Amino acid sequence: QVQLVESGGGLVQAGGSLRLSCAASGRTFSSCAMGWFRQAPGKERAFVAGISASGGSTLYANSVKGRFSISRDNAKNTVYLQMNSLKPEDTAVYYCAARSASWMLSRPDEYNYWGQGTQVTVSS
Repeated sequence: QVQLVESGGGLVQAGGSLRLSCAASGRTFSSCAMGWFRQAPGKERAFVAGISASGGSTLYANSVKGRFSISRDNAKNTVYLQMNSLKPEDTAVYYCAARSASWMLSRPDEYNYWGQGTQVTVSS
């Protein structure tokens, strides 16, 4: 069992930066691939970024490539999402997810555990 708690969301102007954190409980964190997803009002939950259990491999949605960076600290049971050059279209609730496997995937149904989400709002 893995419990996830996101933090770091907020209101930021376009072009600004935010760093989201996701703290995980449970002894299996270091064996889980992790992902960040987002959901805007009226839209489906969409993949943003993923990282393998070791942290050695990452995957990004085309819409955030070059602007967002995912990382993890297995000693702290935490995964991060650094978001730079934010745009109004990045506004959404951001969710952290854990997958009971070492490799990250981009489909929400491939992830077993979810956090409660944190709101990110980017003003123009």
